[in-house]
Amino acid sequence: MSLNSTPSSDRIHIGFFGKRNAGKSSVINAVTGQSLSIVSDVKGTTTDPVYKAMELLPLGPVMMIDTPGLDDEGALGKLRMQKSDQVLNKTDIAVLVVDATSGITEEDNAILRRFRQKGIPFLVVYNKLDLVDQISREEIVSAENVIWISTETGENIHELKELIAKQVPTGQSKYPIVADLLQPSDFVVLVVPIDTAAPKGRLILPQQQTIRDILEANGVAIVIKETELSETLKRLGNTPRLVITDSQVFARVSAETPAEILLTSFSILFARHKGNLALAVKGVTAIDRLQDGDTVLISEGCTHHRQCDDIGTRKLPRWMEQYSGKKLAFKFTSGTEFPEDFTGYNMVVHCGGCMLNEREMKYRLQCAEDQELPMTNYGILIAYMQGILARSLAPFPDFAAYLT
Repeated sequence: MSLNSTPSSDRIHIGFFGKRNAGKSSVINAVTGQSLSIVSDVKGTTTDPVYKAMELLPLGPVMMIDTPGLDDEGALGKLRMQKSDQVLNKTDIAVLVVDATSGITEEDNAILRRFRQKGIPFLVVYNKLDLVDQISREEIVSAENVIWISTETGENIHELKELIAKQVPTGQSKYPIVADLLQPSDFVVLVVPIDTAAPKGRLILPQQQTIRDILEANGVAIVIKETELSETLKRLGNTPRLVITDSQVFARVSAETPAEILLTSFSILFARHKGNLALAVKGVTAIDRLQDGDTVLISEGCTHHRQCDDIGTRKLPRWMEQYSGKKLAFKFTSGTEFPEDFTGYNMVVHCGGCMLNEREMKYRLQCAEDQELPMTNYGILIAYMQGILARSLAPFPDFAAYLT
């Protein structure tokens, strides 16, 4: 991914829902002015959620999501509907497309109830206005979040774009990634291991985004491998404001970074940025209460090829058993898979969530909090097990208080 491109996690996610052949795909194509989704008279053309990152004026960077029909049938249809329900967890704006010739159905009302339950801003789009007779047109009732359109004639498509833009949540993340910790010209050392698990030819997304945030704060980003840290600190001439490390080399970096230099990790920065640092710090001490046979869910927000010593499925389970001295059971999820029912689990350890947007990350945290299940993330747990979490939270005194 280019440093100049907007990551999917920072884009406004717009989900389109509706019954088969209500015209969801046609509406998406009309709104975007592109043939992003396949259009067909055959019911159920869209069989899985389809994601497309793009620029949509007047919103800017967005992620458009086309979903299977709400009335999909059979065993496969049920699975597709589950996928659509998972889309709701990351949807910032929901668009319900209704066939204007048949009106609202029970399936439509059911998804509207889900929008309201999850607090998702939404609008209702009555499509196929060109097929409605004149008398019915005169009886059309407008509401603040209801619009009648025709993808065939283009009627009210511009108005639909403007109405979507009005639904954009106004709340922004309280914290940037790192910019609020810096003054212009501050030095920041970023420790990035290059091992077999590192992607070839590129930095991972959290590293890219952190570098960009430092540059936008007029700071100086110095990117090194962990083997170069000691020599780099000696040769810098100026004391860096901050050292940011990958969690996997936390212990080594802490040992080689003088106590007067602030130290934290990418994982901790992103937990703060996405609004889940307080809960993650509260949840980390649950490892001290685990017993033999307890089950830990380890969850990643993305899907990737597992390496032989993958951090989520290999290293963390090994380190957790070594630290706790207990024989634990581990279960794993990745991508959009995340349980709503945590019965049988004793703790959740989540990745930094760099590929998840803020809404989905908060949804996952809320699921755990509602069921009183402690949840933390990779970096915070690693720092805690290595006895350096208090130091890693020193740049954020408001959150250090949660470590009790």
